[in-house]
Amino acid sequence: MPAAYRAPSCNCLALRQAARKVTQFYDGFLAPHGLRTTQFSILVHLHRSGPCGTPWGIQALAERLVMDRTTLGRNLRPLQRDGLVAIGPGVADRRARVLSITAKGAAVVEAATPAWEEAQRRFEQGYGPEPAADLRAALAELSRREF
Repeated sequence: MPAAYRAPSCNCLALRQAARKVTQFYDGFLAPHGLRTTQFSILVHLHRSGPCGTPWGIQALAERLVMDRTTLGRNLRPLQRDGLVAIGPGVADRRARVLSITAKGAAVVEAATPAWEEAQRRFEQGYGPEPAADLRAALAELSRREF
């Protein structure tokens, strides 16, 4: 880092800078699979929802990913366009929109997972396994807090 660099005193700025840096790192590994980190996270979450991609309501998934509906919608458009997720009517309320992963989406998750695992491995190699575990725990706690 340049000698003139000073850590930001704003917590939000420091977190956003770190998030952008780590996101760019992971995006580089996922790019050959046509995915960005956020899209991969959405697909993985839908893939882990159970057999046949148990549908999730858009609002429920947005809350689970700590994302607003608009941002989730922007990330879903290319996934839906490419046939990786399906958006359809809800079972209980046909006006509600629910998401599920398609067979093609599940195949993309399976193909991209080794790239994500390599990014994980390299991040932990560079940052350290214990500090990385501590970081995940601290960030998880931060995500649970109400301010």
